[in-house]
Amino acid sequence: MIANLHRRLVAEAIGTAFLLATVVGSGIMGERLAAGNVAITLLANSIATGAALTALILTFGPISGAHFNPAVTISCAAQRELTWRDSSAY
Repeated sequence: MIANLHRRLVAEAIGTAFLLATVVGSGIMGERLAAGNVAITLLANSIATGAALTALILTFGPISGAHFNPAVTISCAAQRELTWRDSSAY
């Protein structure tokens, strides 16, 4: 089922906001908790980002396709899975 454009855009906005908060928040917390060890900071950030992205894709994928990366949207438009008009809104 494809949701209407407004619902898809709201899902994309919420998903992008959560992804941004996860990346920034996990970077800050990883830096604070790693006591200067850059490898641990990057590992914590990568795991948190991967877990959050998986949850976001599973949650918002059925609604909007979970195009949190503009390259995904452009690729879908180029393959005619999404109209260029709709992709400009994403």
